[in-house]
Amino acid sequence: MFHPRRTLRALLLPLAAALALLTLPAPPADAASTLTNGGFEADGTGTATPAGWSSYSASGRTSASFTEAGGHGGSHRLTHWASTAYQVETYQYLSGLANGTYTLTAWVRSGGGQNAAYLALRNCGSAEQRTDLPISSSDWIRIVTSVKVTSGQCTISVNSDANAGNWINVDDLTFTPGSTGTSIHGADISSLAKSEAKGGVYRTASGTAGDAVAILRDAGMNYARLKVWVNPADGYNTRTQVLALAKRIKAAGMKLLVDFHYSDTWADPGKQTKPAAWANRPYSRLKTDVYQHTYDVLNALKAQGTTADMVQIGNEINGGMLWSEGSTSNFSQLAGLIDSGYDAAKAVSSTTRVALHLADAGDDGTVRWWFDNAKAHGVEYDVIGLSYYGYWHGSLAAAQATLDDTASRYGKPVFIAETAYPFRLDSDDALTDQIDTPGELVAGYPATVAGQTRWLNDVASIVEAVPGGRGLGVFTWEATWTAVPGNGWDPADATSGNGWENQALFGYDDRALASMSWFRHR
Repeated sequence: MFHPRRTLRALLLPLAAALALLTLPAPPADAASTLTNGGFEADGTGTATPAGWSSYSASGRTSASFTEAGGHGGSHRLTHWASTAYQVETYQYLSGLANGTYTLTAWVRSGGGQNAAYLALRNCGSAEQRTDLPISSSDWIRIVTSVKVTSGQCTISVNSDANAGNWINVDDLTFTPGSTGTSIHGADISSLAKSEAKGGVYRTASGTAGDAVAILRDAGMNYARLKVWVNPADGYNTRTQVLALAKRIKAAGMKLLVDFHYSDTWADPGKQTKPAAWANRPYSRLKTDVYQHTYDVLNALKAQGTTADMVQIGNEINGGMLWSEGSTSNFSQLAGLIDSGYDAAKAVSSTTRVALHLADAGDDGTVRWWFDNAKAHGVEYDVIGLSYYGYWHGSLAAAQATLDDTASRYGKPVFIAETAYPFRLDSDDALTDQIDTPGELVAGYPATVAGQTRWLNDVASIVEAVPGGRGLGVFTWEATWTAVPGNGWDPADATSGNGWENQALFGYDDRALASMSWFRHR
């Protein structure tokens, strides 16, 4: 039964319930070696225990698991729902498996509000693997979970620990050889140098002051993103700070993405203002400027032993860059500018991957139009990065569709170059935050640390599910931008405030938030 528009309360699975769900009846002696009835088509509506599956409930509510009409690919689906609180697991035990790595794929929906709702692979001879069901009241989302089978057996499990009226739908499960995972668990920390210079302090979760880079690394972060401006009014986010932070990033064992804005200030879909020093130069000179600036920064990084692992040629260049000469209205000129940056990056290091970055991962049509034009103009690049803010850019399902289509259509790896979510709605300074009212939030994701954690994990899950292993991972934006006086939005105004501190990964007490746990996403 379908119950839309429920509200998420992302809580930890109570220990007692977790232990109860693990205490299952003995597996059947005639267990199959392949997944049976993964589409729940073998039975009609209302079947409490679908063919091939078993049900268990620590709360005695196995009736909360049932099949009903309205499948993803076929006529039926598995649903968990009850009018009172319930705990239920629908599971299938496989034996006689060849040892190796397997991936469970499923299409899911969830109205949210559960204490826990997840797919699990357990009793496989290695550590149990879980993936939470993203909140999606109408659109189906594909998720994957990978596990190493070492004992010839594995239990595939659909779990709910739910409150009255909470529901999930699951359909079209497959269990096949292969592995999944993401290689980028990153964050943009461009604000850090200025924050520290202005007195910013960063603490561990227990309150001990420390190095923000080390705190993030210890939480599982493995990739840092740094923007670079040409000649900003405040003197920050230049080559000087990039070089200094790069030493710390590489010393911490992380990789480095350098994000070239080709501006003295913020560059995004609404503005791509040329650096003041380049303002009156002809197009031919701008191509040289792009090459020289890109080469200068990247070569300096290489010279100090901190070669960039990835480079963005432009930031959110939906409308082009270095307006007006590099606007998409003259794509051939834009292509020339991008190629200048590409050539400079490869001249410094042939192994540095070059990314092109657009905003709005929920808009597949625009992304396709842009990269079709790039292909037609022979633009060279290695990777595609997309910004995805769910409160601006549409549903998780829409973002997944764009990622899948982009990776397939252009044969390139994809990643989320920017995402974020608030852990509270009030501001820590005088400036109203970008997202500050309940009506601006993504349905099912509250402005809490748990809601922020859930969002970041669910975004990582749709990237992990990109077919062919082409989903590289995610960067959060902007992990270290706390409300420090003098470190505001406007590089030309020292009194400007920060409209983003409620989406950082450090709290208003400067302590590391529990949402950093997303860095451990598979």
